[in-house]
Amino acid sequence: MILALPSRYDILESKVKRLIIQVIIGILGLFIATKLIPGVSFVGEIKYLFMAGVVLGLLMFFVLPILKIITFPLRILTLGLFSIILNMFLVWLTKIVFPEVVINGLLPLFFTALVISGLNFITGAYRKKH
Repeated sequence: MILALPSRYDILESKVKRLIIQVIIGILGLFIATKLIPGVSFVGEIKYLFMAGVVLGLLMFFVLPILKIITFPLRILTLGLFSIILNMFLVWLTKIVFPEVVINGLLPLFFTALVISGLNFITGAYRKKH
């Protein structure tokens, strides 16, 4: 039996697809949050919402795995619920960088992170199937 290992191209293609999915999740998550969650709004041109979503997606792709490694014991103790806190932190960082994204209070920030976590969960289940 011959064991087929993935090539470098396959691994790179997989990572690029994941990056694109994370960026789309960031854009879509912020857009859904501005439409559905009271206390979350957007002031300015739509291109800034798009840019904020791209930055959020990049943070989720590059920074979130590092934060997950650092906070592994907390995630174990909370049965994974601390991941929502990590998403809240990344959304908050995006809000700081882009003042056009307005999130009034902790509860709207929590629900925005919950929307993004839900989108990550849905796309994660899709990636495992395909």
